[in-house]
Amino acid sequence: MKICIINGPNLNLLGKREPEVYGSQTFEDYFETLKQKFPNIELSYYQSNIEGELIGKIQECGFTFDGIILNAGAYTHTSIGLGDAMKAVTTPVIEVHISNTYARESFRHQSYLSGNAKGVILGFGLKSYELAIQSFL
Repeated sequence: MKICIINGPNLNLLGKREPEVYGSQTFEDYFETLKQKFPNIELSYYQSNIEGELIGKIQECGFTFDGIILNAGAYTHTSIGLGDAMKAVTTPVIEVHISNTYARESFRHQSYLSGNAKGVILGFGLKSYELAIQSFL
């Protein structure tokens, strides 16, 4: 099984950015934990702050991988293009958020991705990614 985790803007700052919201662990360290926890799954990881690069990665993985886990960060609330990319591919996509977006600012309550996602997991911290992986098993 092949699963690609795709993270959007500012998620490269995990461990530094607002630790009260996002925790103090870097994603790279957490990714190593995921690989150890799921040794029979080929996990890959990609992060970009650029919307078009995220769309390109969804398209690249979207016909050959068994699953995509997408945390589009702030693009969740603004990007019709990412939603269209999810809809265009055959690989199922799980939308993930570290924080509970409904407990935050009202503009974070709207997602342009959810309607094209197999499912949505939010509010469980970094464990949201593990739950997404488990949903593909």
